[in-house]
Amino acid sequence: MKKLSLYLLGALSVLCSCACGGREDPAPVPTPGTDPEPAVTEGATVWTTTFDKSQDFAKKTVAFGKAASMSPHVVRFTTDEYQTVDGFGLAVTQAACYNLLKMSAGDRGRLLTELFSPTEGAGSSLIRVCIGGSDFSMSEYTWCDEEGIDHFQVHPSEAQYLFPVLDEIYRINPGVRIIGSPWSCPRWMKMDVNGQGHPFNSWTSGRLNPVYYADYATYLVKWVQAMEERGYQVLGITLQNEPLNHGNSMSLYMPWEDERDFIKVAGPAFAAAGLSTQILLFDHNYNYDNQADQQSYPLKVYADAEASRWAAGSAWHNYGGSVSELDRIHASAPDKGIWFTEASIGTWNYGGRGFAALFQEDFREIVLGTLSRYGKGVTLWNLMLDDEGKPYRPGGCSTCYGAVSISHSTYSYASIDRKSHWYDIAHASVAVKPGAVRIGTTGYTAQNVTYLAFRNPDGSYGVLFLNEGDSGQTFVLATDVHSVSVPVPAKAVVSVTWKD
Repeated sequence: MKKLSLYLLGALSVLCSCACGGREDPAPVPTPGTDPEPAVTEGATVWTTTFDKSQDFAKKTVAFGKAASMSPHVVRFTTDEYQTVDGFGLAVTQAACYNLLKMSAGDRGRLLTELFSPTEGAGSSLIRVCIGGSDFSMSEYTWCDEEGIDHFQVHPSEAQYLFPVLDEIYRINPGVRIIGSPWSCPRWMKMDVNGQGHPFNSWTSGRLNPVYYADYATYLVKWVQAMEERGYQVLGITLQNEPLNHGNSMSLYMPWEDERDFIKVAGPAFAAAGLSTQILLFDHNYNYDNQADQQSYPLKVYADAEASRWAAGSAWHNYGGSVSELDRIHASAPDKGIWFTEASIGTWNYGGRGFAALFQEDFREIVLGTLSRYGKGVTLWNLMLDDEGKPYRPGGCSTCYGAVSISHSTYSYASIDRKSHWYDIAHASVAVKPGAVRIGTTGYTAQNVTYLAFRNPDGSYGVLFLNEGDSGQTFVLATDVHSVSVPVPAKAVVSVTWKD
């Protein structure tokens, strides 16, 4: 591992959680960056959200102290460097776009600025986009529904819903990058799931017929080219969303053997087109949907040298299994990247447990859980749904929540309800910037407190804290230039960033 030229050290002292007060006059909807700050000329910026929302993405500036610290509770940031991070974000599905476009231009701009602006908001920089339709689009479709790859064209619904929202996002943050995922290939490319080559004219299930591998590779190349021609940066694509899922309103069964064979066609097609877009494997659950012959899916593809050549890494969902599976994946293929690409909240988990439980669990398991296992980025599911979870397709998820919920009767900014996924992405994005490198820590540890440290490309430092305990803490983070005293309340997430 590379060595840093700079050492950080910190110290820990107990701070009563009740002394960490919230806003004196809280707004009904949190607006990042609006909390009054102390009059300091230099310091670190700290964002805090407690599980009870007494502090609601509250922002303040902490003045720098002396570099030397005599505290016995020292935490040293080591010279070790780990993975480089791409960023964090939410899925800009057609359903999310539909709801966003129902808002007034002013309200929509305010919300998108809060999430995406690197200077006035959280700076979210990574989003997921469906390649064609999904269970959260207005219909089932691909960009080539008429047989023959020569019929490839931008689907009209993308111009109606997706492009206007992406254009606005890119005006706010031109550095946003996309991970694209198809829910299905065009139906004329499908065959029966038994692999006998019989046509399978259904949006749900079926397999990609090897006869059309070259056409489908061309389809994906053309999709990336069309997006980039509009100015959208496509970081990577997955070859199939949930390849082991036979259900949903749109799906395609793509076992590891099929993905191994198809990437040998898609990879050279991307190279021949001069695309830098990365190809990611799998895009499904930690437990491989309990299918015995599909266990270790990406590792089986990597075992084929020709297929592995074209795979940048693997993508993951958490609807089954444990994030600890990523430990095994990284240990077996340390040269391959890891991205977390989808998790949902809805009535099945949020309804009974609520904001506090989901925020705590997902920040631990998804954000910190992925990053601590060499993960390069995190995207969660729908950016926005209405307060009835709509729109969604028949056969898709009818009980999902968006990261942001909005009233279907008013579509007003005042009706916005930020769910836990919004805070997961905002807290990660605000401190850890695209191109950041995770750096190691050693020394003092506190029970129930987890933290990770990063060095951003501009030389600034970002630290993410999760305190699951009942006692508040104060961390004193120090470099050989400055120290920063950071209060971390009980049951809270805190993001810190500063530059020496």
